[in-house]
Amino acid sequence: VPWDYDFNQLEFDGLFLANGPGDPEQCSKTVEHIRTFLASKQVRPCMGICLGNQLLARAAGAKTYKLKYGHRSHNQPVQRVGTTQCFITSQNHGYAVDASTLPDDWEPLFVNMNDGSNEGIRHKSNPWMSAQFHPEACSGPVDTEFLFDEFVSLVNKYTSKQVDKFFPRFALKASLRAERTSEQVDKLDDSANNLSTRLLVYSSTIKKVLLLGSGALKIGQAGEFDYSGAQALKALKEEGIHSVLINPNIATVQTSKDVADTVYFQPVTPEFVERVIEKERPDGILLSFGGQTALNCGVELYERGVLEKYGVKVLGTPVQTIIDTEDRDRFVKRLDEIGVKTIKSQACSTVEEVRRAAAELGFPVILRAAYALGGLGSGFCDNEEELLVQAEEAFSFSPQVLVEKSLRGWKEIEYEVVRDRYDNCITVCNMENLDPLGIHTGESIVVAPSQTLSNSEYHKLRALAIKIIRHIGIVGECNVQYALDPQSEDYRVIEVNARLSRSSALASKATGYPLAFVAAKLGLGYGLFDLKNSVTKTTSAFFEPALDYVVVKIPRWDLTKFQGVKRQLGSSMKSVGEVMAIGRTFEEALQKGLRMIGQGMHGFVENHVIKIQDIATALHEPTDMRIFVVSKALQIGYSVEQIHQLTMIDRWFLQKLKHIIDLDSQLKELSQLSEVFELMEPSELKEYLQSPEVFPLLHAAKTYGFSDFQIARAIGLEQYMKMEQAGLTVRKWRKMLGLVPIVNQIDTLAAEYPAQTNYLYLSYL
Repeated sequence: VPWDYDFNQLEFDGLFLANGPGDPEQCSKTVEHIRTFLASKQVRPCMGICLGNQLLARAAGAKTYKLKYGHRSHNQPVQRVGTTQCFITSQNHGYAVDASTLPDDWEPLFVNMNDGSNEGIRHKSNPWMSAQFHPEACSGPVDTEFLFDEFVSLVNKYTSKQVDKFFPRFALKASLRAERTSEQVDKLDDSANNLSTRLLVYSSTIKKVLLLGSGALKIGQAGEFDYSGAQALKALKEEGIHSVLINPNIATVQTSKDVADTVYFQPVTPEFVERVIEKERPDGILLSFGGQTALNCGVELYERGVLEKYGVKVLGTPVQTIIDTEDRDRFVKRLDEIGVKTIKSQACSTVEEVRRAAAELGFPVILRAAYALGGLGSGFCDNEEELLVQAEEAFSFSPQVLVEKSLRGWKEIEYEVVRDRYDNCITVCNMENLDPLGIHTGESIVVAPSQTLSNSEYHKLRALAIKIIRHIGIVGECNVQYALDPQSEDYRVIEVNARLSRSSALASKATGYPLAFVAAKLGLGYGLFDLKNSVTKTTSAFFEPALDYVVVKIPRWDLTKFQGVKRQLGSSMKSVGEVMAIGRTFEEALQKGLRMIGQGMHGFVENHVIKIQDIATALHEPTDMRIFVVSKALQIGYSVEQIHQLTMIDRWFLQKLKHIIDLDSQLKELSQLSEVFELMEPSELKEYLQSPEVFPLLHAAKTYGFSDFQIARAIGLEQYMKMEQAGLTVRKWRKMLGLVPIVNQIDTLAAEYPAQTNYLYLSYL
């Protein structure tokens, strides 16, 4: 009904106060009608959202006020007052309820975890409540959608005259978000009365912690685990806990002086680790910060009974959870329990079992080795001959091999998820592989945040990631990888890494959210709501970063160092490193990254000539030069659709790559500038550069990642001078036009709160 309609004259079973724009003070008629409803002897359920929260509060007798900036985002963290329950919500409002003015029979229900403003109220005895956020938001998280179910339940109880069964404190106990009973949630809440009480059990028993490093650098396990381990050691030092590190790699940050209290340069194997445990007698052990090496070692120590023998507590994710995610057969069964789709597969322990499984599933299939790093031993098989060769290789790395139905060509999407021991979950970052499924994520260009997902796809996969991490029981951080059908919203879960991974390091750098540091704190018993955002220093660590920029990760290969290695990319990693670039556009970030991979390239265009005998074959069978093959194909006239059919790279990415080619072609049309600029007077040259034909093109080129060197080569300056001088000439023109980069700051919240940490990047947009 209209905003000023007197609904009290109607017969109804429940009152729902919807949202609306503006100042609640101007809705005096609505407030008057709500006040009449509240004073009625006929007590009926009432729920409000957004403006409805403010109207209900004013009707109850409270005041509202204007926020300094307002809450206008999809990642506002709220906490249920007096509990450990936290939610990510979507909000768009400029006013708030002054909770201090609520009458005695009303109380705050939710509070904003960043600025402490009110996010909901409820009556202490009657079934009336409201939320300042949007549980139904589209686009946005729907973690609090259960509030609507509870309201409908109350209305149903009212219509069936079950007034005595009203839940007077307006539910939230049987919250669908965690699928827990009221008693379980009560127990969780009671265990978390205050921070000091909750941490007392840890501070009194955890005095010394052993951290397993990743050992020697290898393909699939390199500097990112040095980063995560160093972050974890930093967290331990901050808590005053004595840290013991085992890592035989002396060339790391974490083995540097004063990072760990005690360092053992010993192999990360059960035998050596047990000897260290026997000598040091640590109270706890961290397994998630040393990659697959540390994880496998921790599982073996657990199964041998070493941890139990010496009374060492596993901090963070339980070992059984690690086993459930690493053992492919158990992993599939665990996800089947909650109805999450996995790739149709069979776990095998002999070559004959692999042969039978492939015959049953039908070719093509992919073989994956359990407990393996970087896709080691995995590969696609189109026939039995390839299958037998791949099976022998896979069994050389692991006693268990998973045979899966191939979904080559589907999109590959990743989510980095964090969960604390109080069941609060956030997705810190989601990433999308430029290459489709079939190429290992470590071999693919990765973009954060995802660029081609619809709102529905993004939030569907986000909700599934949270559902998975809760069911499996991970405490800390994990990585969930999906295959997504580009023709529908059908999906499959590829794997869950119950540890810090390469993607975790990328997500940390991309968002400014210190995943390893936070995961270590969570392992010590903290809740996400106890920790602060390390960039703003004031807002909560329970938040999902907002990215107003694009991050691109590009692999770095060095295949010439390895004899007999094929250049073709597949499901097993061959890259030895990676670079990360940040920009305001995908094109800018990509070109920045390509300049930095150390292959003598200057970006996506204007590189040295690449000799390719068969473009179509090179597109269909990717190698380490894949991105430059795509560039060559676009330059010689291949259409976006032709390249898509050969590579299965999403058309959105290909359109962006074609945009770079088109800009390059337009720059080439300025070749006459190279011939005449030296003959011009400075004022004449400046006037020409400022012309509508030239300036917008130069600005666009810089905005989309062209270096001065690329622009100089495109307009033909190299014909008249050395290329180093040509690049400096373009720079001189830019400065003449005032075309200089802007320093942007990564603040994790898209400028909603000021950043205290200088994490900066340059851009022209």
